[in-house]
Amino acid sequence: MRIASLRYSVPFVLILAACSPSAKISKEETRLLAGLQSHIGYLADDKLEGRRTGTAGEKLAMEYISARFSEAGLQPRGTNGFYQAFEINEGKQTDPATRFSINGTELQNGRDFFPFPFSAVKQLEATPSIAVQEADMPWFIDLKDGLEENKDNPHFDPGTYIYNNCKKAAERGASALVLYNTSATDDKLAFNGKDKSASLPIPVLYVKKEAAARFFKDPSATIQVKLNVSLSDKKRTGHNVVGYIDNGAAATVVLGAHFDHLGYGEDGNSRNSATEPAIHNGADDNASGTAALIELAKTLKNSKAKNNNYLFIAFSGEELGLYGSKHFTENPTIDIKAVNYMINMDMVGRMPDSSHTVTIGGYGTSPSWSSVISAQLDNPLRVKIDSSGTGPSDHTSFYRKDIPVLFYFTGLHTDYHKPSDDADKINYNGITRIIRHVLMVVEKMNMEKKLTFLKTREAQTTTSARFSVSMGIMPDYTWSGNGVKADGVTEGRPAQKAGIKAGDIILQIGDYRISSMETYMQTLGKFKKGDQAKVIYLRGEATLETTVQF
Repeated sequence: MRIASLRYSVPFVLILAACSPSAKISKEETRLLAGLQSHIGYLADDKLEGRRTGTAGEKLAMEYISARFSEAGLQPRGTNGFYQAFEINEGKQTDPATRFSINGTELQNGRDFFPFPFSAVKQLEATPSIAVQEADMPWFIDLKDGLEENKDNPHFDPGTYIYNNCKKAAERGASALVLYNTSATDDKLAFNGKDKSASLPIPVLYVKKEAAARFFKDPSATIQVKLNVSLSDKKRTGHNVVGYIDNGAAATVVLGAHFDHLGYGEDGNSRNSATEPAIHNGADDNASGTAALIELAKTLKNSKAKNNNYLFIAFSGEELGLYGSKHFTENPTIDIKAVNYMINMDMVGRMPDSSHTVTIGGYGTSPSWSSVISAQLDNPLRVKIDSSGTGPSDHTSFYRKDIPVLFYFTGLHTDYHKPSDDADKINYNGITRIIRHVLMVVEKMNMEKKLTFLKTREAQTTTSARFSVSMGIMPDYTWSGNGVKADGVTEGRPAQKAGIKAGDIILQIGDYRISSMETYMQTLGKFKKGDQAKVIYLRGEATLETTVQF
């Protein structure tokens, strides 16, 4: 699960109870517990190094899951056997070919200078004067005046200031731009590969203080410059693991859980307060759901509930923003229109022994759910209901395809997104209760016709604890273009009231240019409740403007 906090609206609680469970554990229960312990023990082992998407640890997890699917008798239903590959675009990176020399002295990329991600990819040789801004020549711009004039302005955004001025300089005839800063104000500039700003037609470089002091101390000097900016997309490949039980039915039930986790926390989504990198094993998040998925595959292969086919998907890329599930729903390996419903299990390993509580989301996505969620079990279970079909996990991707969903979740805890989420803290008996409940739902729905889909309210998918305001959009984390794309818009929130719709791309809020998820989050922190802000956004090919009131 990929959030820092989760708030559920819980309209009612169901106590599912029957006779006290027998003290004697059956052979099937013993087998199930042993299986869960084996799966989670392997997936949450240090040798998988946190199962970060696109790494060797993810590959080991893929191979383990596909082997268990094969043993259970599932058919491969990926695009390459059990596997379905998808691409993650992490932004831009500077290539080794990037060069910059002044008067024959080679500057080191990263130490002495860096190109901006919106720089043109070009080579250039010229002999400009530092102080003269001639057409078709490189221009040198000291950021000192702009930074000092705005050092007390809380709404000043250096990124927007730099980009807009670079764009103007290109329009005025500069062939390249070399930026530097002689002021005492720290501009905190560094290469930011996640900046997805539209590329400018000219190279744009930043020279750091020590190199700038060496080469630009005489503004009247004429210097010889040679530069080559080479940028490329930084990408990695993740994989879903997909297995199928073909019962020859018209409809298919999808059961899913994500198996990726945070690795060493390289993607900035760890809650670890220590400065040293550490393996995040993700036993609950989400080896627990993956283990349940494997055991469900074994059971349903031999089930008498044959009126649906069953598709089992272990998703990767969930922690980065539902990459795997979004890719699958956009590139399904079965007929997506034949999907009856989807059940997602994410963080189901910490059921409290005192209350036996599980939260089930998606309750409002079909009128049929009320009949099964209130059914009796052979053990006590306390169910909290959330109606929304959206949330911080992979069921959201299926809900957006008008598919009824259920989302099983046993709650956040202090080990969430920390290296301490280990296998010895898992409530294995609790997971067996989850599995029995999912089986009860599947078997009861076996006799039903294809479920009716209902739209629900949009749930928050990221924490807004750092901010006093929210736009009320669900960002599309897989979007690799400029701005932030709204994958969904919450009814009654500022974006919806201002006319923004799903699919719109937010380019600017107030004076702040939105070039990435990072700048979007930073921008929200600039506003407070009651503030109004102009929003510029794209809808198709049209650039539109509206006013949002937070």
